[in-house]
Amino acid sequence: MDPQKFSRKLWSARKQLILMLAPLLLLPLLFVVPPKEGKCLYVVLLMAVYWCTEALPLAVTAMLPVCLFPTMGILPSKKVCPQYFLETNFLFLSGLVMASAIEEWGLHRRIALKVLKIVGVKPAWLILGMMITSSFLSMWLSNTATTAMMLPIANAILESLFGNLETLKENCKDKSDPEEIFSLQRESEQKNLKEVRKEAEYQMKVWKGFLISIPYAASIGGTATLTGTAPNLILVGQLKSYFPECDLINFGSWFVFAFPLMLLFLILGWIWIAFLYGGLNTRKHDEREAAEAKAKAVIDEDYKKLGPIKFAEGSITFFFIMFAILLFTRDPKFVTGWSVFFTKGYVSDAVTGVIIISILFFFPSQCPSLCWWFDSRASNTPYVPLLSWRKAQECVPWNIILLLGGGFAMAKGCEESGLAVWIGNHLQPLAQVPPAVAVILITAFIACFTEFASNTATIIIFLPVIAELAIRVNVNPLYFMIPATTGCSYAFMLPVSTPPNSIAFASGHLMVKDMVKTGFVMNILGILCVSLAMNTWGLHMFSLHTYPDWARPLNASSATVATHAMATMNMTG
Repeated sequence: MDPQKFSRKLWSARKQLILMLAPLLLLPLLFVVPPKEGKCLYVVLLMAVYWCTEALPLAVTAMLPVCLFPTMGILPSKKVCPQYFLETNFLFLSGLVMASAIEEWGLHRRIALKVLKIVGVKPAWLILGMMITSSFLSMWLSNTATTAMMLPIANAILESLFGNLETLKENCKDKSDPEEIFSLQRESEQKNLKEVRKEAEYQMKVWKGFLISIPYAASIGGTATLTGTAPNLILVGQLKSYFPECDLINFGSWFVFAFPLMLLFLILGWIWIAFLYGGLNTRKHDEREAAEAKAKAVIDEDYKKLGPIKFAEGSITFFFIMFAILLFTRDPKFVTGWSVFFTKGYVSDAVTGVIIISILFFFPSQCPSLCWWFDSRASNTPYVPLLSWRKAQECVPWNIILLLGGGFAMAKGCEESGLAVWIGNHLQPLAQVPPAVAVILITAFIACFTEFASNTATIIIFLPVIAELAIRVNVNPLYFMIPATTGCSYAFMLPVSTPPNSIAFASGHLMVKDMVKTGFVMNILGILCVSLAMNTWGLHMFSLHTYPDWARPLNASSATVATHAMATMNMTG
């Protein structure tokens, strides 16, 4: 058979081959590594291969611990199955349901257009407006939904600013071949042709800047809240699994740490994108000013079409604000929260979220009136609530909830089998790396890895290892785990890195080199911002300069090693 045809067949059957070969190639681990740890490592690596290659759907791979942990003697099913719906999953579910209610009544579109009306229509300010809106919405909606909603708005504004895209691409082409130049009688005509091409190239750059800013801002914005992206919730879930006594991370404390980081990164990202794509060009141009006036009219017209705020929109706004305030003030750590009015440890963020979203399923979407009861001519149609269960079912990505559960089950397996301790013993050489440098290296490694794999799968795979590394080098685990969690959302370089990147790339106006060029610097900016946050306000917020008591019970041998080391130092001193 022709080698080229055979290679094509191999490529078309790659997923089936990975499914069959990966379990066989990993079998030696069962004989090289200690029995229970080896079995758990086998399952973990098998899941990692399937997640990274997507040989199986991500959610199906996430369910493998239910099959393999009990049958291989790693964990009984009564310990594995409950991991798939912990309170962290309920918090995530409440965020998704709130997002579906916001989308149902178009509140997100009203917010987007209002922000764009405020910032104005100069290219740099419009890019900033797009980024602010995308980041804010992705704090509450999914990054994918935010990008899908913002791109049509961006394209409508761009068309009003610059006209038809195909005409713009045509004007960018160099038409000044020798014969044409010879046929042009006047030098002014040549100059005019160059001016048109130069202006078209500038407009194309701005167009690309608009489109690329939206998925990037959505990814950045998702890091600001616990419910904004799945990795943040995985951090909370795995902290509860590994360090049950750690209660430092909740919705309020995370927001206080991550929101300033998000703002800093967003501003730096805006400056870089606006600089790279010509948004900072302030040169006066009559045609540009006319186009900007037209774009402003488009935004104003779209906002006007929404009409006045309806009762349902106002109600959703109220519950959305209540949702955010109650989650933020439950136990923000820097002040006493309202949870002190209840039995300690009973009311969590999940309880708060579920209380609010439950109201959405019976609160009316139209203003109730007492007159209806006394008006015999009024229609007797049943009232419509703000959110129906059918709509919630359609909008909630249940596969992500299974993926979260798979991560928690994997973490439980690593802990109970002793795999985490075994890995930690092999990470001892890394103790020589200064912690501040380790933060940069961890963030950079995770940000690079997640360019090729799902950010959820990435953090599930590496967070247990990073936690054990922190224990081994006697560093506060949060000092390593928070940068890793944040860094896995910084996937900017490739279209396949995240669904938002893919959606923007699928528009057909961006090239891979555009994303690589822009994303490389974005990754560097993100890594530096995380390092700055961890070593300034994060250090004081979470007391990262001390080794906490809640981290000691994770593994007795670690505590023994640390105690022995301190005793030796005292003796030598």
